[in-house]
Amino acid sequence: MKWQEYPYHFEGLETYLERILQKKEELDKLRPIPSYALKSIKESMTIEWTYNSNSIEGNTLTLQETKMVIEEGFTIKGKSLREHFEAVNHQDAIEFIENLATPDYIIKEKDILDVHALVLQKIEKDFAGRLRTSGVRIAGANFVPPNALKVSDFLTELIDWTNNSTLETLIKVAIFHHRFVWIHPFFDGNGRTTRLLFNLLLMKDGYPPAIILKNDRKKYYDALNNCNHGDYSKLLLLILQAIERSLNIYLGSLNNTYDDYQEISNIVSEPNFPYGQEYISLLARQGKIDAFKEGRNWLTSKKAVTDYMEKRQRKR
Repeated sequence: MKWQEYPYHFEGLETYLERILQKKEELDKLRPIPSYALKSIKESMTIEWTYNSNSIEGNTLTLQETKMVIEEGFTIKGKSLREHFEAVNHQDAIEFIENLATPDYIIKEKDILDVHALVLQKIEKDFAGRLRTSGVRIAGANFVPPNALKVSDFLTELIDWTNNSTLETLIKVAIFHHRFVWIHPFFDGNGRTTRLLFNLLLMKDGYPPAIILKNDRKKYYDALNNCNHGDYSKLLLLILQAIERSLNIYLGSLNNTYDDYQEISNIVSEPNFPYGQEYISLLARQGKIDAFKEGRNWLTSKKAVTDYMEKRQRKR
């Protein structure tokens, strides 16, 4: 089944998806990536991944503090022991899934439980790697997770679907991500485990990890709530934005083109630039131009804007 035929809602993202697939092809052409270049990129991105995923769940370590805890073993004054363990645990879980992410990998329940066990090790040992045994409610969610007695069957169903689906990878991981959150198989650690697992599925197919940013936390939760009504467009948009950011970092570093991306305010301030910041920001948020987010700011290139405008004029 082609992704366009899937009975969920992915409105207006066809062009964006095509752009991501083109960038994936560009990255594949550069393989094998030199080990020295890969090491530098991966080290930076895994720290960001740990920082953002934990921050979404309320961890207050900054990006620099997360780096110090993981790489130097520092103890940060004023931060709880749990927050330190969350950083170390998540980094261990990343290393675990990186070792699993081979092209022929198929997801298994044991691996899901092992990832969850790593996420909660040294924090909640009684629940680490174990499916929940009673009901739970999620603050701010527009649904109630299924009865605990049904969790195992739902998880098996999801695993079977994931391993046999012929959907485009980016569509499949969006559906997997939401369905896993809906099942909510654990008492705690579901969010971090979900984001690790959906990235495992991406990485096995040759994508870099998609890092959902802390600053997009509200959009992320709203998008998951929309999925409960069959509208996956906002979740897919967030995932595509995260993937494009990662692809741009890889391609920019390997092709020495990363400096082409600037904050939108810098681009629109150039003499005689015909478009305003608000309009270009809207195009970036909608995925209509090649852009990615750093912190709260969108970065794009002058070429990305002019390419989009030229295509739009040709269509007219």
